Amino acid sequence: MPDITFDLELIKRYDRAGPRYTSYPTAVQFTDEYTLDDYRRNADLSNRSGKDLSLYFHLPFCDTICYYCACNKVITKDRSKADPYLSRLHKEIEMQASLFDPQRKVNQLHWGGGTPTFISHDQMRELMAVTRRHFNLHDDDSGEYSIEIDPREVTGDSIALLREIGFNRMSLGVQDFNPAVQKAVNRIQTEEQTLSALAAARSEGFKSISVDLIYGLPLQTVDSFAETLQKIIDINPDRLSIFNYAHLPELFKPQRRINPEDMPEAAVKLDILKMSIERLTQAGYVYIGMDHFAKPDDELAIAQKNGKLYRNFQGYATHADCDLIGLGITSIGTVGRSFAQNVKTLEEYSERIDAGQLAVFRGVEIDDDDIIRRNAIMQLICHFQLKFSDFESNNNINFKQYFADELKQLVPMHEDGLIELDDEGIKVTDKGRLLIRNICMNFDRYLKQPQDSKRFSKAI
Repeated sequence: MPDITFDLELIKRYDRAGPRYTSYPTAVQFTDEYTLDDYRRNADLSNRSGKDLSLYFHLPFCDTICYYCACNKVITKDRSKADPYLSRLHKEIEMQASLFDPQRKVNQLHWGGGTPTFISHDQMRELMAVTRRHFNLHDDDSGEYSIEIDPREVTGDSIALLREIGFNRMSLGVQDFNPAVQKAVNRIQTEEQTLSALAAARSEGFKSISVDLIYGLPLQTVDSFAETLQKIIDINPDRLSIFNYAHLPELFKPQRRINPEDMPEAAVKLDILKMSIERLTQAGYVYIGMDHFAKPDDELAIAQKNGKLYRNFQGYATHADCDLIGLGITSIGTVGRSFAQNVKTLEEYSERIDAGQLAVFRGVEIDDDDIIRRNAIMQLICHFQLKFSDFESNNNINFKQYFADELKQLVPMHEDGLIELDDEGIKVTDKGRLLIRNICMNFDRYLKQPQDSKRFSKAI
């Protein structure tokens, strides 16, 4: 178990904005020079790889707005607005499926949002049925099929239905139980709503249940967040995600409704994080990295132990060997040697699908250098160590020659105790785990080009 060290001066010195590396290259590099022809070509390349598939569905509708939210969402109380979107999503499923070998198994499936359970029970059944009609889903509950849940938007019947149609993993959005914090971010959610949803998920046999919290929200203190955290520990979920709230009101309009005077200072945020790591590790959770914690017998912890952990657009994940198909507005896929993103508005999506076109509007093709750098970043951010000899045999390079400049840039981090750097490789120290994004940034060739730092959040 890592003994996370909090060196305030060191953290302040390194705490700059940078990518979270849910992909490399990051979405900042996506351009509209990437065309539908590029996507089709990479889908064909993907078919030759023999990899299994992962599907991500973006269901953008929410009943109310949470001020902290940076997701692409549509706020409405009119449930009928989901009808035309779902009709087009069914068409997109069919068009996407036509590009891929029907024998390829879907090992992972995820519904995100928005609020996926905004849609009705019948619409949920139909969406999964259409997916099964066009893609090769597992029938034996062996796939990792997950859904994001707003406990305010489900009943016991809803959760029973989700289990029935094939979901076996769930993440519950909580953020904070404190009433003042909830009011400040416009997410009023009782403890009973959360407990009822979690109890129903356990009763229905969901294999893994995760809880999402956010630190750095307005009016949060160490003591108030400790109360929320203890209640979550008592609930005993399989995983926790404790996200650092990134206040970027210039990019996300809902965040402008948050009173900046209510925001906790950086030192308070750091104390909240320190307390959270200490309490969760004492409670037996493994600190996976960045914002994820898991029980030792959870799939994330096992994947990390076995060297199989990686990151994608949902955070840490267990299947690096899948190509990801994004469905619905703003979703991002990883197909062949490329990343591809769908259009971001309902209007654009409707126009594309109604015209019989895929919704992909931008992306980036990955060259050999991207793959090598991505492998280095993923090795460090997922496993906190990189052995030169193993990396060289897997990537057919001489590490010290290929990354000569990067190794020079790492020397100050070695001197500051963030990493151990020797002739054998790189090992991130307990002190360095909190600044893993900064360590990985040394291998990011795109950060050496002019960037808009406002596109990224701070590391801590």
